Amino acid sequence: MFRLMHLIQVSFFLVFALAACSDNGSKNSVSFSGRQLLVNSHPYIIKGICYHPVPKGTNHRSFKNLPADLALMKEAGINTIRVYSPLDDRAVLDQIHHAGIRLIVGFGYNQNGYFDILSGSFAEYIKTYKNHPAIFFWEFGNEYNYHPEWFEGDIRNWYLALDKAAQITHSIDPDHPVSTAHGELPDSLALAMCPEIDIWGMNVYRWDNPAEIFREWEKRSEKPMYLSEAGADSYMTVSAKGYKQGVNEMAQADATQNILQIIFQNKRICSGTTLFAFSDEWWKAGNNETQDAGGWAPGTSGVPYDGAANEEFWGIVDIDRNKKIVFETVRDFFKRNQ
Repeated sequence: MFRLMHLIQVSFFLVFALAACSDNGSKNSVSFSGRQLLVNSHPYIIKGICYHPVPKGTNHRSFKNLPADLALMKEAGINTIRVYSPLDDRAVLDQIHHAGIRLIVGFGYNQNGYFDILSGSFAEYIKTYKNHPAIFFWEFGNEYNYHPEWFEGDIRNWYLALDKAAQITHSIDPDHPVSTAHGELPDSLALAMCPEIDIWGMNVYRWDNPAEIFREWEKRSEKPMYLSEAGADSYMTVSAKGYKQGVNEMAQADATQNILQIIFQNKRICSGTTLFAFSDEWWKAGNNETQDAGGWAPGTSGVPYDGAANEEFWGIVDIDRNKKIVFETVRDFFKRNQ
């Protein structure tokens, strides 16, 4: 543990030096009034999507299809994109901004020095792009609370690094909040160790009804929150609840409709959601040249309606960008809730 903490301390010392010489200011200020998320002082509800566009036959994302993807997102009423790692391409950020969509930028802990937390290089990215009008807020980690083994068996090491990263980010960029994508409801340890987190993202899979998490959060914290992942896949591992086994787009559409309805009924507590996900991801469960059933992710036994996360079937469009039934569901719901 000493070696890990020494690396963290050295990294953050270097980052503070970088932050001290950073410039400040942004024309696109994000703030809060109580639990209410504000953009340039106006209320904002996240009608978002998780976006990790990996083409067939590869494990690496590509933005060659971005113009067509943005057109589909606009058609669906999506106003926010959440990505799991930084987009180090100003032209890509420009396209997102020109589409009228805001970007939640995610950072990993150890990404071999690529704008990650361990090396402290995330601060270089924030300094470079903090004034870009596409930037909405910064987000550190994705369900890391499920993985103490990544932090020498002690999840407190993660929370310590997370809170320091948030503190540094605030010193560089006072105009954009800091979040984390936590697996399910944060416990008292997470909240106590991470006071610098402004808005808590939560990846929540509670069948087709996440209502209870909003009541739980209201009792636990006065801070804003949003669902950084929610939704359903379009494959039924078994027949259940009247939905047949196999590819089943109607099960996905019905579940998503119910989830969105509950989220928007709780706007007093919840600032919206970034649904998982934009397109099917063939790289997750088997041969990346084919779409395979199966796969596994922690905390997803509540996936409707079979309790199984078929990892390659979560898109609102398929990998060729054909609209699934759920696309129409999302579009109709977001358009009705302007």
